[in-house]
Amino acid sequence: MSERIEISTEYIPLGKFLKLSNVVESGGMVKIFLDEFEVYVNGEREQRRGRKLYLGDVVNIPAFGAYEVVREE
Repeated sequence: MSERIEISTEYIPLGKFLKLSNVVESGGMVKIFLDEFEVYVNGEREQRRGRKLYLGDVVNIPAFGAYEVVREE
């Protein structure tokens, strides 16, 4: 089961998503986090903080859990 992260826009950059999901505390930590932890988007390894995430995308961070991008209600 994945945690649902709500967005109100068409997409959200991975770096902003990591802040919104409380995985990192600040934007400055994103690059370091992506270098030190494995992050998968829809099953593929991702290290670009600018990667656009769209509704239905699933972000899996083995050390933290899985998150699904959903529409804000």
